[in-house]
Amino acid sequence: MDFDTSKDRSGRHATKWDSMQGFCGLTPDTAIAMWVADMDFDAAPCIRAALQGEIDNGFLGYFGDPGPVNDTVCAWMADCHGWAVQPDWLRYTHGVVSGFAMVLEAFSDPGDAIVLFTPVYHAFFTKARNMGREILQSPLSLRDGQYHMDLEALAGQLTGREKIVTLCSPHNPGGRIWTADELRDLAAFCTAHDLILCSDEIHMDLAFPGARHLPTALAAPEATPRLVTITAASKGFNIAGGETGFAIVEDPDLRARFDVAHKHMGGTPNRFGMLMTKAAFSNGHDWSEAVRAYLAENFALWRARIDALPGISVMDMACTYLSWVDFSGTGMAPPETTRRLHNAGIAMSPGAQFGRGGEDWHRFNIAMPRPLLTQAIERIEAAFGDLQ
Repeated sequence: MDFDTSKDRSGRHATKWDSMQGFCGLTPDTAIAMWVADMDFDAAPCIRAALQGEIDNGFLGYFGDPGPVNDTVCAWMADCHGWAVQPDWLRYTHGVVSGFAMVLEAFSDPGDAIVLFTPVYHAFFTKARNMGREILQSPLSLRDGQYHMDLEALAGQLTGREKIVTLCSPHNPGGRIWTADELRDLAAFCTAHDLILCSDEIHMDLAFPGARHLPTALAAPEATPRLVTITAASKGFNIAGGETGFAIVEDPDLRARFDVAHKHMGGTPNRFGMLMTKAAFSNGHDWSEAVRAYLAENFALWRARIDALPGISVMDMACTYLSWVDFSGTGMAPPETTRRLHNAGIAMSPGAQFGRGGEDWHRFNIAMPRPLLTQAIERIEAAFGDLQ
């Protein structure tokens, strides 16, 4: 498990590297990609072996019986998260954003509103708006360096047109693992206001050593009649190219409603994505432990050096590989911090795209070989070296 060796991903259909110029005007020959949420590591050997076996077998047609994949998903959830998921609760999707679209289709109509706790994963905004839904932004409050939901303020914002609350758990971009009390409070809020709760848990398998993700379904079982969890192996195992995720819907009545949208918007699962998911959850435990330890060490290095720059503050995190960094203390407007980073050859995600509250921040993907991360740190240190 060599995570230190860099490979040139450019020219190999890697969005993170090949689309960098269109995104921010930087090119892979001079810049470091820290934006798209892919890890710059090879997939686990068990996943590559599963794909090679399928190539050797030679049949690449439609994917059929998901039963063996169901079994591995359920076993992983039980072993790693203490969650006794049943096979009939699972519905496969073409990634988590596709699952989110199905939730919107199943439980809301064009013109209805959905609640997003901002700043949050930018694709939620795009998908909701493209489907004709309005967005109610509920800004997270920042206390003691961590984000918190302000449900009292949210209650005062509601107009009656809201149908769905979407939670990013663990939080992207903050790296926060929500507590059991916070999840129960949110579940009670959704019950009191008759709202569907969509819990995006795609980063659930990236908790650092010593930390543990808590599924919303376990923290708040009382939310079952209105809870849809959407997740995937894609982030934890760096297999997003397989375009495969799944929804977990325990309540049979809710599942029947979800199935209408699933049949309308879904289709045959991606053959390779399903096989990668099965391989990851069957034989990827050691790789998962190793990569999470490596990411935690990357974050410790990153935080120690970036936090030392005057006016720049790195939010602490216990999960994911997406670091959320506050530049407000520099006194610079966001266009200036963006300009400096781009001039340094750093392609990050500007905070404004994550919604209200993210304007003075930037998100950095630190899932890369440590020598490359060290280069990125040195570039940022030089870019802001004039700060006092």
